[in-house]
Amino acid sequence: MDLLACTDCGTELSVPVQRVALPPETHVTRFHEPLPPLMEPGTYAVDPDPWRRPWRDWERLSAAEAAAAGVYAPVYPVPLGPRNHLVLAPGDTRATRLVPERCESHCLGIAAGAEPNLECAGCGLGVGFREDDCGLWQTVWYAPDAVVRRPLKVPAPAPPPPDRPAYDGFDGLDRWHDLRLGAAAGAALARLLAASGGAPLALPAGPVTELFGPEPARLLPPGRPVRRVALAGPNLPDTGADIVLVPAASWRDDGPADEPGSGSGSGSGSGSGSGSAGRVAPVAVPLAPRLWARLALPVETSPMPVSGRPPAGVLRDDYPLPDHRRRLSGPDGHILRRTLARMPEVRQPWLRALYDRL
Repeated sequence: MDLLACTDCGTELSVPVQRVALPPETHVTRFHEPLPPLMEPGTYAVDPDPWRRPWRDWERLSAAEAAAAGVYAPVYPVPLGPRNHLVLAPGDTRATRLVPERCESHCLGIAAGAEPNLECAGCGLGVGFREDDCGLWQTVWYAPDAVVRRPLKVPAPAPPPPDRPAYDGFDGLDRWHDLRLGAAAGAALARLLAASGGAPLALPAGPVTELFGPEPARLLPPGRPVRRVALAGPNLPDTGADIVLVPAASWRDDGPADEPGSGSGSGSGSGSGSGSAGRVAPVAVPLAPRLWARLALPVETSPMPVSGRPPAGVLRDDYPLPDHRRRLSGPDGHILRRTLARMPEVRQPWLRALYDRL
């Protein structure tokens, strides 16, 4: 657990917060819709990508300059600001003051401008950006050079295991569930395509095929040996697949920045180990825990799970069950392209050609 404090005067600018992985939906926008807070209460994340400003056109950057910005395929425009901004829920901030004249607005709320629109209430230092506009997640972004992390001498709670998905046939239970899953699916598809090596993929029947749909077959031409894909993780058997989809670590340590795919080995279970003698270990593709649970675990069908501890496998039966599960959202195309563009593997000719077709 950490406290975030002002670098100039030491004023505490947050409640105790635990670092977690950057949500895959961080850079998703939704036009005129107001969005909820991006981060769960009591958590924060670090964005390793450069901040939005200043911007440069892709054509005006050398390959080395683009790589230094963490971009390996055409992106328009390319952000070149400082890395490692810290993002947390607005309700977890303390001792900050909003500066309205430094706010920009794309619609009916406030967005980050050229200068920080949040000041430290103790000394007036510009410490970050408050955003709450149409189509943007409600966030506070602290600048990496304006805040310092103070580790607390209390143990962090144990990372939660992937949850069994909640009942998904009841409209309105979580209206942003599909948006978050679609972003996670877009990031996962980018890593799955890179892991394929250009070979066609054989997806397991059921939710995985339903999620990714026809995209792998459309983007990966036949003609090479097929690579088998399977789910792997806690309590799942080893299937001998070439590529395994594993739950990524959701909670982070105190490293300098989040990196795509970090922590994938922590939840891979038997599917991503060294395998039996003479067999090549499968390639592990990390999925956001929420998405992995949706694919791998049975769905809780109760709109309001019974309190207490009923026997294993026993669910309430005093409500009508849906005829079938609601279809999974497909991969978010923006997140798919964004993730691929920031993977060094996209410089391989076959993957760059695939990227250009998206």
